[in-house]
Parts: sequence; C-alpha cells; structure tokens
Amino acid sequence: MNARLTPDVTNPELDAFWMPFTANRQFKANPRLLARAKGMYYTTADGREVLDGVAGLWCVNAGHGRPEITEAVTRQLETMEFAPTFQMGHPIAFELANRLAKIAPPGLDRIFFTNSGSESVDTALKIAVAYHRARGAGQRTRLIGREKGYHGVGFGGMSVGGMVNNRKTFGSSMLPGVDHLPHTLDVEHNAYSRGLPQWGMHLANELERLVALHDASTIAAVIVEPISGSAGVVLPPAGYLKRLREICDKHEILLIFDEVITGFGRIGKPFAAQAFDVTPDLITTAKGLTNGAIPMGAVFSQRKIYDAFMQGPENSIELFHGYTYSAHPVSCAAALATQDIYAKEGLLTRAATLSAQWENAVHSLRGLPHVIDIRNYGLIGAVEMEPRAGKPGARGFEVFLKCFERGVMMRQTGDTIAMAPPLVIEPKQIDRMVETLGTAIRETG
Repeated sequence: MNARLTPDVTNPELDAFWMPFTANRQFKANPRLLARAKGMYYTTADGREVLDGVAGLWCVNAGHGRPEITEAVTRQLETMEFAPTFQMGHPIAFELANRLAKIAPPGLDRIFFTNSGSESVDTALKIAVAYHRARGAGQRTRLIGREKGYHGVGFGGMSVGGMVNNRKTFGSSMLPGVDHLPHTLDVEHNAYSRGLPQWGMHLANELERLVALHDASTIAAVIVEPISGSAGVVLPPAGYLKRLREICDKHEILLIFDEVITGFGRIGKPFAAQAFDVTPDLITTAKGLTNGAIPMGAVFSQRKIYDAFMQGPENSIELFHGYTYSAHPVSCAAALATQDIYAKEGLLTRAATLSAQWENAVHSLRGLPHVIDIRNYGLIGAVEMEPRAGKPGARGFEVFLKCFERGVMMRQTGDTIAMAPPLVIEPKQIDRMVETLGTAIRETG
C-alpha cells in the first residue's frame, strides 16, 4: 500500500491541515482517514470498507472510481492542461455548455461556469443584480434568502443563507439589503411526512409581506434551495415553490433555485425544477456536475437574462465577472464524461425507481428511541433525533460515529442524520444503510 495513504496518525503531520467544517482537535485526536474508493465504498487508511451513504459530500452520484472520468481527464491533461476563457476559449467548454443546456429546464440554456457551489451562488446573485441594472431597474439590489438556507460560504452566499453558525462569527461583514423568508421545517405539523409535507404552503406568502415592507421595486431576487441539505433535509411543502414563482412573477423578481445538492438526478429528474414543475430564472449547480472528480460549478440562466446583457458596443465586456478557472478544460472533460455516464446508465432518473423502497426503508426507523422525525424525497433522507439536554448535536455525532465504526458513512447535522447515497446504490445496500443506522440509534442513549 502506498505509504502516503497510511500516515502515522500519532505524529504532528496532521496539524498542518486546517480542516473545513470540522472540530479539528476532536478529529485529530481520533482521525477518520479515507484512503481509496470504488463503486459504493470507501476504504479507510487501516483497510476497513465503508459503504458511502452520502455520495462523498452529496456529489459522487455515479459512484466512485469511474474509469471513464479518469480516462477523459488523462486525455485532456495530455492534450491541454489549461486555457483561459477571458477573451479566449477552447472547444470542450462550448461542448459542455450545449450538453448541459439539453438537460436543463426549458429556457435555462445559457451556462456560466464556476468552480464550486459557493462561487455559483455568488455568481447568480451578481447576475441577478446586474440584470436589473441592464434593463434599467438599477434600484433593484435587495436579495431575499431563507432561514436555515445554505448557499455556500462566500459573503454573498452567507448573507442570503440562514444558518446561524455560518454567519455569527463574521458579524457586520454580511451584504447589506438582505432579508429572509421563514424556513419550512415544522415537526409539529409535518412529522414523519412521506415525500413533500402537506402543511406549510402558506409560508410562501411571507414573500408578499417582505415585498410590502421593502417595496418590490427594490428587490432583485429570491434564492431558495428546493430541498435544503445542510440544514438537515428541509423539504418544501406541497405547492410552496409554485407559490413563490407566482409571487416573483407578479413583482418582476427573479427566482433562483440553489440546486447544488438536488441537481443531476438526486430526486429523480435532472433538476428539482423539473421534479417540482417550477422553472426558476437561474439555477446554481456544482457537486454532481463532475461526479465530485474535479471541482466545478455552473449557473444556468434564462435566455432573457443573458440577452439583456447583450446590448451596447460589441467589443464591450457585458459582465465584469469570472474566475481564472471558469470552464477549466480538465474540469470540462470530467463533466462531459460524467454526463455520458448519467445518460448511458439512466442515472438522472434512477432515483425515481428506487424512491418507494428508499422511503419505506428510512421510515422503518420510526418509533426508535429519541427519533422525532423522518423526512425523505427521491434519494434523500433524514432522521432527526431529540437533542440531549444542554448538549445539542451530541446524540447526532455519537450516532454518526457508531455508523462509521460499523462500516457506513452518514452525514451529521446537529442531531439529524442525513443520507444521500450514490445513485448507483442497490436495494440490498439501502437495507444495510438503514439497518446500520437503526442499530446505532438503539445503542445511543
């Protein structure tokens, strides 16, 4: 085995890496090191096989170690490792944009490439504000997010996001002119809903209250996740997203769907916009775009938005925004190979064929000690547990650890365990995931 995959975890070599979204001291005292991956499984540095219950980090939709992606990346590295896209271009960037436009909801066929979900969100917010300026409504600069929303870690995404721990440390550095809708998680009314909860559509009407407070003429866009992942799988009540669309249309406000998690087949359609039959003006994506192989994101824009910028002298830059690695050729190669896999294996719709078994499996955990809610849609699931008195998140972390020790990797958010396996998961692996989680819950006080 390569020595680099099995570092001496007792030495100070672990100290140099400042780990993201991690309790660094806790982790480095008892590290969980993943060394290899293939198919549905990771292998730890000490040789244990671990079933991947969260698609890496909601991104490895086609399973690990796909040779098609490796070969495509290798070919591209040998051909051309980098080319700029500022006043230059390269063929596969345009090829990828056209491929993505074909699977997008109607009209969202102008693609701006980024390197992550965070960058996609900040890009979409900037496009929204600049769009209104381009059409002569430059006073529309206000942005509306939602409580419990997660839109990455850029200052724009944090500002419209609504997760307290992601915001409080950075105080007044948030963007001005941002407001928030209430979240849609209500265990009292919707506990143990199968699929979309039936109570809560009226919460979309809170947008009308914000319009009355700020005046529609000041609001550029509303951004929501169709399904929130980082907040512990928060589902939209039936009819909620359509009502948001109606209100945005009424007041000429852009609607942005953050589909970094739901994009590329997670809930049974290429995008949640199609699954819920609601077409936004902008869609942010990343994660599943390249199967997690290389960082990349994309913003899907309605053509009317793009066209609003295509005015003035032809030699003028229309949007002063972009990244050195926008449409990086190696990332494009990985994304094209990923899209080939999705198409060949029907992965963009496979979640729909497994959703009934998935739903029944996760809801079989109802009645276990401390379980207060179970939520599911497509191939996303969450089990929420009652927090220990004075120790929020402690029970969830213990369950997460017990699952990992038994060979299944889950995602912990507070006292909620979230699941979103690769779309190639087989029925027996679903059963193993849920059985392991059930055992861990029973053994946790």
